[in-house]
Amino acid sequence: MTYNEVTGGRAPIRMWAEPAEVEPDVMRQLRNVSDLPWVHGVAVMPDVHHGKGATVGSVIAMRDAVSPAAVGVDIGCGMTAVKTSYTADSLPDNLGYLRSKLERAVPVGFGHHKRPVDPTTLQELKGAGWAEFWKGFDELAPSVRGRREKAEVQMGTLGGGNHFLEVCADDEGVVWVVLHSGSRNIGKELADHHIEVARGLPHNQDLPDRDLAVFVGGTSQMEAYRRDLFWAQDYARRNRAVMMALVCDVLRRHLPGITFEQPISCHHNYVAEERYDDVDVLVTRKGAIRAGSGEFGIIPGSMATGTYIVKGRGNAAAFNSASHGAGRRMSRNKAKKTFTLADFKAQTEGVECRKDTGVIDEIPGAYKDIESVMAAQTDLVEVVAHLRQLICIKG
Repeated sequence: MTYNEVTGGRAPIRMWAEPAEVEPDVMRQLRNVSDLPWVHGVAVMPDVHHGKGATVGSVIAMRDAVSPAAVGVDIGCGMTAVKTSYTADSLPDNLGYLRSKLERAVPVGFGHHKRPVDPTTLQELKGAGWAEFWKGFDELAPSVRGRREKAEVQMGTLGGGNHFLEVCADDEGVVWVVLHSGSRNIGKELADHHIEVARGLPHNQDLPDRDLAVFVGGTSQMEAYRRDLFWAQDYARRNRAVMMALVCDVLRRHLPGITFEQPISCHHNYVAEERYDDVDVLVTRKGAIRAGSGEFGIIPGSMATGTYIVKGRGNAAAFNSASHGAGRRMSRNKAKKTFTLADFKAQTEGVECRKDTGVIDEIPGAYKDIESVMAAQTDLVEVVAHLRQLICIKG
């Protein structure tokens, strides 16, 4: 589809969703953003839904300013996918056994490693600048300085909520590994700290929503935020890389002869320095991926409705972006009240995964239809592969 443009604010809102079908409180959030004096433009993805301050599923380009809430509290949250040499018919019949081995290697929920993962012991992680990365911890906001030990043992862990680790097969039967996670507790603490700092700044006192508080260029607060933000984005990227290396290590031990292609990785809660309309801007993607021309991305549905590997079309009207997934259509509390365990088992039939009440809020029925989301953004991405879940691990 082509986008719908909504005017009336300081900056245009370009929507890859039908405005009449978007909830009123979501439209209110979008209008609040578009009316900020620093905003160059807003692109709205087809999976858009309500978020703190800024909607999830929006791309905001600002001139020399950034709103921490327009990034999200899980800084650097994103996806990684790896294509393997195996086919689904070569996998063992007992996928439950393989799931248990993966769950043992990658802690989920509030779990963490007993000791930090040594990257030199994993084939994919050698020579990745780890010492320099951890040295940067000492320059972060003083409020998190005592969290290094926790950050170290959480490196290479999945977390909970909508984070997942999956073994999938594409339509040709080729096996892929896909995972979704972010910067864990350290990223959230940094986000919360900077959102609170921004809320107290004088230029943010008259905003329509104080959760949209911004940092502006040339200030010490902006400098401190950018330093912590980019470190947390790197933590998230490395966290996914460690998990993928641990998974590959497990699969090498249990699937003889398996090999892996180069990973595809993309953030979907982050900030990037980019240029549009001959203007240098800071682009925040909150629940959106970068989809520059020829760039690979990953767009998941829910835990039983498949995932798409895509290639960007480089649509500048969308600030070279696309959706990050199907997006929720109901809150977690509503999902728990709406669906039963029997519903969950029926909707995840054929997928090796947890089948208990602790994950009902992640039931496929709580998410928007991924096929409709993909149909709404054919001018943003082209589909490279469609994956279906065989094993799904959640916290």
